[in-house]
Amino acid sequence: MAARSLEIGSAGIRAARTTENLRTEQHLAQRKLAERVTTLGHPMSNTMLSRIERAQRRCDVDDLVLIAEALRVSPFVLLQGPNRL
Repeated sequence: MAARSLEIGSAGIRAARTTENLRTEQHLAQRKLAERVTTLGHPMSNTMLSRIERAQRRCDVDDLVLIAEALRVSPFVLLQGPNRL
């Protein structure tokens, strides 16, 4: 089986940028947001979050939903992109 492509699509890029924007607007360190996601039952390190925000790691649907919950927004907000805030 071939290795899965790491290419991040446009929705992933929008979610990454919006995650970072919301996190900084809420004055949250990456470590704090990762802790919130972990508390919600989805283990996440600040390194994982950093890679998601820099679009170096795919943000799967579980990541997306729980990051949104930890930021207290709808997952749709993350998918719409930073220009929609």
